[in-house]
Amino acid sequence: MFNDPREILKEGQSLLTYKEALAWLYGLQRFGIKLGLENIERLLDELCSSVCVKRPGLAAASASIPKVIHVAGTNGKGSVCAMIDSICRAQGYRTGLFTSPHLVTFRERVRVNGEMISEEAVANGLTTIRNLVANWDPHPTFFEVVTALALKHFADAKVEIVILETGLGGRLDATNAIQSDVSVITPIDFDHEKWLGKTISQIAAEKAGIIKLSVPVVSATQRPAAEKVIRTRATECEAALEFVTKPYDETPIALSGSYQKQNASLAIAALDAAKFDIADSRIAQGLGSIEWPARFQMWDSRTIIDGAHNPAAARVLAETWRDMFGDQRATLILAIFSDKNLRGICQALAPITDSVLLPKIRSERAADPAHLAHTFSSVTPRLPYSMTSSVGEALMLAFRKPNPILIAGSLHFAGEVLAHLRGEAAAFEECAQ
Repeated sequence: MFNDPREILKEGQSLLTYKEALAWLYGLQRFGIKLGLENIERLLDELCSSVCVKRPGLAAASASIPKVIHVAGTNGKGSVCAMIDSICRAQGYRTGLFTSPHLVTFRERVRVNGEMISEEAVANGLTTIRNLVANWDPHPTFFEVVTALALKHFADAKVEIVILETGLGGRLDATNAIQSDVSVITPIDFDHEKWLGKTISQIAAEKAGIIKLSVPVVSATQRPAAEKVIRTRATECEAALEFVTKPYDETPIALSGSYQKQNASLAIAALDAAKFDIADSRIAQGLGSIEWPARFQMWDSRTIIDGAHNPAAARVLAETWRDMFGDQRATLILAIFSDKNLRGICQALAPITDSVLLPKIRSERAADPAHLAHTFSSVTPRLPYSMTSSVGEALMLAFRKPNPILIAGSLHFAGEVLAHLRGEAAAFEECAQ
């Protein structure tokens, strides 16, 4: 647990409740996205002076310091992190897993041994951080605060391995303030071009920024431009580099899709590079029992939920759909954030779609359904579509149709759907994501 935050409370301050803590945290979104490491380094230094998570330039000889696996890339980061976590837990290691975004509840982002961080730990941790940074200028951003919360929680829980998923990019991402034992790079493609660059080479340079001096690197198969950047960065850092090309076919994987076999190979290679001793039987156990919602998740025999949110992920989703459903076309329920490549996603999903339902979702970032309808019509003019006032209405209409159902467009949307289907709308509404 965190040190008692009451120890640093000033006059007039009080302990935050869980809901108050999240309200403060999400209020930090007004500071936007600020890439850079200065603030997170200061925050970790002042918050975690005794934290047993390695920092660059600090001695790391103590056996109490956990190993860190750092994962960047465009698609598949979360799945690879979840696989590493599941395999390590099957072997008996105590793990800390940090991922983003969450689907239904904020607590999903920070897990120790598979268990979500408690509401009490979130409230106490954010109270401590709020009081610490109250007068900072510049003020830490949402993601910097969440990263610090996670790392301090892992330190207090005395985990043996920390698995960190980057939030955006890599080079200037808050997670890059931590010294890793292996750097992992999943497939790189176009996404977040506003911050990462307009070309694959520029995006790859940001992702490859997690590569550190003499720290081994494992990478998925990449486009030639991305591979060149990764090789150059690894050479500059004198870091051993392995490209993982062969899919894992030894035992079943609980996640659907052939691409998950590639992710599994990458996860296993990362553990090998970090010199973890994992029995084959524990690898099989971990991969066979992994739970990672909204990644071609079968809600029932005819309903798939997938958080594909860029053209590359949508193309993989379409391939996986064909593997499972053949020539059957989907009733597609689609919602996408407005800053995404709407046309590219629509083009990827149109060939497997029979009709489209476009619900209004609870996010200010969502593309307007009418604009999305216009985009889809420009791609496939004869494809029928309907706009709905809510997720619930879209699901009701979809279940009336005979086709299998595909729910896609963003992880936020997938979370809203899962909350609706599980009857957990209150948890989803704890604050805006």
